[in-house]
Amino acid sequence: MTSQPPRPPDALRRIVVVGAGLAATQTVGALRERGFDGHLTVVGAEHLPPYDRPPLSKHLLDRPAPTFLADELGIDVRSLADDLRLGQPARALRLEEDGVEILTTDGAPVRADAVVVATGARARRVPGWEHALVLHTADDAAVLRDRLVPGTRLVIIGAGWIGAEVAGVAAVAGVHVTVLEAADAPLTGALGADVGRLTGPWFETAGVRLVTDARVVRVDPDAVHLADGERVAADVVLAAVGAVPATGWLAGTLPLDPDGSVRVDEGYAVLGADGSTADTAPQWRVRAVGDVARRRSRRHGWVSGGHWDGALRGPLDLAAALVGDGDGPPAAEDPVPYVFSTQLGHELTLFGTPAADDDVLLRGDPASGDGWSALWFRPGSDTLTAVFTTDRPRDVGGARRLFAGAELPRLDRSLAADADVALRAAHRT
Repeated sequence: MTSQPPRPPDALRRIVVVGAGLAATQTVGALRERGFDGHLTVVGAEHLPPYDRPPLSKHLLDRPAPTFLADELGIDVRSLADDLRLGQPARALRLEEDGVEILTTDGAPVRADAVVVATGARARRVPGWEHALVLHTADDAAVLRDRLVPGTRLVIIGAGWIGAEVAGVAAVAGVHVTVLEAADAPLTGALGADVGRLTGPWFETAGVRLVTDARVVRVDPDAVHLADGERVAADVVLAAVGAVPATGWLAGTLPLDPDGSVRVDEGYAVLGADGSTADTAPQWRVRAVGDVARRRSRRHGWVSGGHWDGALRGPLDLAAALVGDGDGPPAAEDPVPYVFSTQLGHELTLFGTPAADDDVLLRGDPASGDGWSALWFRPGSDTLTAVFTTDRPRDVGGARRLFAGAELPRLDRSLAADADVALRAAHRT
């Protein structure tokens, strides 16, 4: 593990935060809360002030206006930043001995002592699917919302978090929805096929047609074509096949993983390809947080960005490490990866990172119509790696407490399998 290099307490007088989403907003608030009183610049690609993204899918049709973070979090970057540049996508980062420089598509370069990269992600686009819409920004949501009137035939490619959320709200509004999933079950990427398959019946119950093992080969303005020759008629097509880190502007300057993410340490300092401090700049000068970052975690291994909770909490550790008191940063937390979703009439949460070879244990009966949970354990052990809950608020609170410790929790499997026993009662201390 690389240690924080020494630096004078007053080394940072100008910081630039690139991005204007949740992670960037929290970073701005945390820097000011930690006492940074230097010049703070925020550069954002969108013209809108920072807003929350989960409502774009969860409340696509009942919340037409963006949910601004100044109202949600009480952090207004317009008042906290000395220089706010919205509608200016970053196009390059230059690293120099005495600072950094950000080039944007419009406006003068921004020079600073340190940079926080929080440019988030962009919707994944697939060649040959140019006629499909995507959903990642407020503008995307506005376009999709205008197209979804009762009776419309909506085809969604992808049965992941976003695809299922949109399918549910659209079906309730009288839209005829078909979901095409390349895997043999929904949410396979997050939960694995065995647990993901348990969510399949929800689609039919919600009035949504689900087609699995559906390989899309082409998207036309009025249809989606599958590899088996089926033509699925559509008035609107939404591609919901994930997002990729918005880091193309960093290519050649910072080390990037194949998916475009930036590897960072526990204090969100950028790492080199070998896991050491990047050669391109002192460790404390360049940080990355939110969707762009792949964080090193002692408990969970490499944790990918894209978790709302990570964008909310990560900036607190980043600010503490970046503008500490000069005696070294405080110990960073190791937050558990956390995802929440409201889809097809169900409330879901996922804590932790299931591995493909983990043992899976169910709490409750998914066929009963009541809430249930899935627990993942390291093979042959009592070490808990992840918890997925469906309509079980008690397990949400229990899982959150279990993963609050310094180590991965250990559970008595026989007790944990009993849905009437609280998760904390199965905890082995």
